[in-house]
Amino acid sequence: MNVAHDPAGLRPGERAVAVGSFDGVHRGHRRVLDAVRAVDPPATVVTFWPHPRAVLGNPIELLATLERRLELLEEAGVDEVLVLPFTAELARLEPEAFADEVLRRIGTKVIVVGENFRFGRAAAGDVELLDHLGFDVRPVPLVEGVSSTRIRQLLGAGGVEAAARLLGRPAEIEGVVALGDRRGGMLGYPTANLDVPPELLVAGYGIYAGAALGHRAAVSIGINPHYGGQERRVEAYLLDFEGELYGSRVVVELWSRLRDEQAFASEDDLVRQIARDVEAARTAVRPI
Repeated sequence: MNVAHDPAGLRPGERAVAVGSFDGVHRGHRRVLDAVRAVDPPATVVTFWPHPRAVLGNPIELLATLERRLELLEEAGVDEVLVLPFTAELARLEPEAFADEVLRRIGTKVIVVGENFRFGRAAAGDVELLDHLGFDVRPVPLVEGVSSTRIRQLLGAGGVEAAARLLGRPAEIEGVVALGDRRGGMLGYPTANLDVPPELLVAGYGIYAGAALGHRAAVSIGINPHYGGQERRVEAYLLDFEGELYGSRVVVELWSRLRDEQAFASEDDLVRQIARDVEAARTAVRPI
């Protein structure tokens, strides 16, 4: 998949384009992507980084990093992506100017968007305006109940299985493996301590079953209350894994929430509970 960060990075020619933030590449996004792929190739996506809401002063926790978003778009069969730097200047463009400076510049003939799509300064542009400007606009009906906002709400409450139904794939968390307290190794369950990008949403505190790097995983999200922790940690124990992960980017799927995190009467009690969590992870069922 070709990824460009400026319109000049796309080859000249007419194209069908899907436009949007595509945070999480959920089932609603996939419907739009399937529709643009049904038009003559190349299937092109125009997306933005950072997220427009963040630039406009509305903090947002993302469902996926840009790197992961691009991977998911490629998995969905997209041929090329234009990642536009979303700046205050871009936000101030009138819809007609955005159409001229971006869409027409890359040869857009067909535009595929969700039926509630808005664009341009103060979100003044819509599907009707795109049609008026002469594009072949193909609005795609929304998938009822599916939105990035709803998925964020579910994940914040630990509802990873419900979130998976809206995503069309397991919920995820990703980060680079960093040095932690190494308590897991001393207890017999060495974990990968993930340094999660600050813009990324993290599921609610608890213990989860999931998978990473082709291995099932028991995942702890929280503050390690047994040891009086204060800072949030995301730690994954990969079953039957041998190797070194420090410095590696790891994407962890969250399949099911097993329990709340808790403090135990003794370290022996903690180890026995970890063993039960690991066995639960070993038998867990991937939600999608």
